[in-house]
Parts: sequence; structure tokens; C-alpha cells
Amino acid sequence: MFVALRDLRHARGRFALMLVVITLITFLVTFLAALTAGLSRESTSAITDLPADHLAFAMPAPTDPPEFTASSVTADQWRAWAETPGVRSAEPLGVAMTRAESPATTASVTALGVAPGSAVLPGGSPNLAAGTVVLSAGAAQALSAGAGDTITLAGQELRVGAVRDAEVSFAHTPVVWTTLADWQSIGARGGDGADDRADAPDTVATVIALTLDSPATGAIATTDATAGTTTVTTTQARSAIGSFSAENGSLTTMQVFLLVISALVVGAFFTVWTISRAGEVAVLKALGASTGYLLRDAIGQAVVVLLLGVGAGTALAVAGAALLSDAVPVVVTPATTALPAVALIGLGLVGAALAIVRITRVDPHAALAAH
Repeated sequence: MFVALRDLRHARGRFALMLVVITLITFLVTFLAALTAGLSRESTSAITDLPADHLAFAMPAPTDPPEFTASSVTADQWRAWAETPGVRSAEPLGVAMTRAESPATTASVTALGVAPGSAVLPGGSPNLAAGTVVLSAGAAQALSAGAGDTITLAGQELRVGAVRDAEVSFAHTPVVWTTLADWQSIGARGGDGADDRADAPDTVATVIALTLDSPATGAIATTDATAGTTTVTTTQARSAIGSFSAENGSLTTMQVFLLVISALVVGAFFTVWTISRAGEVAVLKALGASTGYLLRDAIGQAVVVLLLGVGAGTALAVAGAALLSDAVPVVVTPATTALPAVALIGLGLVGAALAIVRITRVDPHAALAAH
């Protein structure tokens, strides 16, 4: 690092410009990762936070991919899963996106229909009974409603039994919990998509929330074939939410492009830098410096530039996410900060290494003669 550190001090302006570019790219990648995670949670937390590990869908055709707007399970399908050995819990779960009205305002919400006392209720929710509704924190805020108030859900008046601290949402709408009977009425009166079929004969819910013993996972295919259902994990079920796949795919593609751009930018910079210092490299080689020494020195220089730029960009992204957390759905975790930073440093080093390899081909006699 003897030559590299002196090089950094001598060409402060050029390296400062490179640091600014890397910092901005890192900020974009890291903030976009936090935004992707935040939007994903806002779209799917009602499903991923369920105290269940699988969801069973009943689609119109066996080959149809799972989709909440098209699934409709019957009582027979529910019983088939409840009676399957190794299934600890099989709870019917209705999902209906609708409108809710309070004396103060109106908001879009997702109604989750569950059996009173069901394991999928937050905290058991003893306040949930026929004619009542339990609000998530987001729904209570959106409706300016609290326990004891009355709200209208798809034309049906319900009393707010309780407000839960849980910040859960479905397709970017806050969640409310109702009984299955009330949920079926909501579906019949104006829920979206397949939930309008809630008044169809034998329909009990949209999906079945399953908690399985580990050995029971082998029985999934058998029970699916018997009951006519399609069962996936709660993580895989995120793709059954219409907005999630397109939104998450678009943001992930942007992150990948930014990572590739970062590698190309770093590689281009060090390519030009290596060409411009061919004379210095030739002198060092003529004085006896080995190719390995020069490569280590140049890679060390790239590491310093990347660490400083990526570190500054990550810090700015975390600060920005903290400041904008009330206005923008962002999630700051090691997965949204450390992983992008490591990826940027790794790809940057790949780009730099491909550029710096030119050093191995520098002929000291030819380079000196050219100068």
C-alpha cells in the first residue's frame, strides 16, 4: 500500500470524484433495498405474520397458480385438512378487500374473516364476536376509530371490539378482523374479486391457514390431490397477492442494474487510472517491483476507495430512511444495508481487478521509451 496511499493523496480531486459517484450509487442501491423491503412488508405482512406455516388455496382449475382473488375453499376441503394426520391447526381464513366508513372518514381496508378464538387472531382477540370488528393499528389510524366506535364495512355496521398494535397490511391496505359469518356477508355485499363468491354454497373462506408438524409436510401432496387444493408456504403465498410480484420484480430489477452499473463505473475508473499511470508502473517494474506487489498495491487502493464510498453511501441511506420512515415504507435491517454494501464492494473489486490486470502486461522498457 506504499504507492497506493501516496497516489490517493497526490490525486485527491480524481479520487474524491470517484468517492462521490460510489457514495451516490450506494445510497441509491441501499435506499432502494430498504424501500423494496418496506413495500413488500406493506403488501404482504398480513400473510407472512400469520401464526401458520402453509396456506391451502382452492383454485377454479387445478393447474391455476395460487391467487387470493380467485381462491374459495369449502367446508369439505377444510375438514379434509383438519383431519389430516400431522396437521396441528387448520383454520379457515377469509380475505376481502373492501371499503370501511367511520363517522370521521372512509378508507380502503382488507377484512380477514376468522373463527372467534382462532389461532390466527392477534392475541386470541377475545373481543371478536358476531357484529364486532378488531382493527389493526393502521386501520384505526386510517379510520380515526377506536374501541367502542361503530364503523360500516361494505354496508354492514360493526362495533369496534378492540384495536391491536399489530402493524399488518394486505396489498397496501390496513387489516381488520371479523368473524367468518360477518366476512361472508361482507363478500356478498361488495368484497373484491373471488370474495364476492363468499355467498356460494359450502364456501367458508378464501384459504386455509395450516400449521404442520415437520413430518406432515410429506402429506401435503396427498391431501392436495384428495381435497382439490394447492398448498404453499406463507412465504411463497406472497406471490398470490397481485401487487406483490410486479412491484417486487420491478424494484429488484432496478437494484440489479445499479449493482452492474457500479461494477462498470469502478472498472472504467481504474482502467483509465491504470492507463494514465503506466509510466509509474514501468519505473517500479524497472526498479524490481514484482507484478504481484503492484497488483496487491492497486487492489488495496480499490479496497480503500470502495470502503470509504460504500460506507458513506450506506450511512446516508440509513439516515435518509430514518428521516423518511413516516412518509415512505422503508425497512432498515442488515439484509437491506449490509448485504447491498457487501455486494457493491464485491462487484466493485471484480470490476477493479479486471481493469488493474493490465499491470501484468506493462513492459517497463516499452513504457519508459514511450515517455
